[in-house]
Amino acid sequence: MKTVLITGADGFIGSHLTELLVKQGYQVKALSQYNSFNYWGWLEDIACLNEIEVLNGDVRDPHYCKHITKGVDTVYHLAALIAIPYSYVAPDSYVDTNIKGTLNICQAALENGVSRVIHTSTSEVYGTAQYVPIDEKHPLQPQSPYSASKIGADAMAMSFYNAFDLPLTIARPFNTYGPRQSARAVIPTIITQIATGKKQIKLGDVSPTRDFNYVADTCRGFLQLANSEQSIGQTVNIGSNYEITVGDTLNLIKDIMGSDVEFITEEQRIRPGKSEVHRLWCDNTKIRELTGFEPEYSIREGLKATIGWLTKPANLAKYKADIYNV
Repeated sequence: MKTVLITGADGFIGSHLTELLVKQGYQVKALSQYNSFNYWGWLEDIACLNEIEVLNGDVRDPHYCKHITKGVDTVYHLAALIAIPYSYVAPDSYVDTNIKGTLNICQAALENGVSRVIHTSTSEVYGTAQYVPIDEKHPLQPQSPYSASKIGADAMAMSFYNAFDLPLTIARPFNTYGPRQSARAVIPTIITQIATGKKQIKLGDVSPTRDFNYVADTCRGFLQLANSEQSIGQTVNIGSNYEITVGDTLNLIKDIMGSDVEFITEEQRIRPGKSEVHRLWCDNTKIRELTGFEPEYSIREGLKATIGWLTKPANLAKYKADIYNV
């Protein structure tokens, strides 16, 4: 039984990846960011909680990273600050967590002889598409402090492959959605506002396009990359090769939920002009060639599953639909 470490396991994608790896028979160490309440984030909601080892700590501490990577075969490094609006007001914290945290994990993995490291990137590093679909050779454009920190983190991770032969892959998922996603993201924002009886949906710009991917598909992409020797030293997109506007996504959600809500623009939700990423559309040729990956969920199927989860009273109660989450 191989032992895996998932940093950021208490988050949205991390908690789903934890469930997938347990089902696949791995021994899972799940890192939750330390807090004095001993609260484990979304790990509290998973059915296999008793089958994993929950660790409490912080990737910003290099000594702690060396401690938790001992005896680990594969590290899935997902721990990061990801909210774009918050990066406008607290950029230094993104450097500490995203860049220095990645350095700490890579250094620890190298010193402890970890067999594989999957480092998590983001499609935000591409900025607004210069051409579509976006392949891995597309220029990187830092249009927010968040995306700049992830570009730096990706470069730091890849330097450990180039300089020290750390067996590393950069997984670059496009826009993942599904149960447990943060309320700061557009899909949960829309669903929770409709579910709580709002007659008007407050959003920012609805013209940008995104390549939305259901979380189960993203997690399978991570696992398939970890099992692919050919992906070592590679940066690989995880996406559906499907583009849809935020506005059309809103209309699709309205149709599924049988809602006639009206959309209104709220100024505080609009990114600064040059910071908005207007178009993202994934070219997933590389991951298909390396691993045979194919998305299993259509956008409609994924939204139905997400709506089904979010509209359960116990889950909806965890979201504050009246508050704009940065």
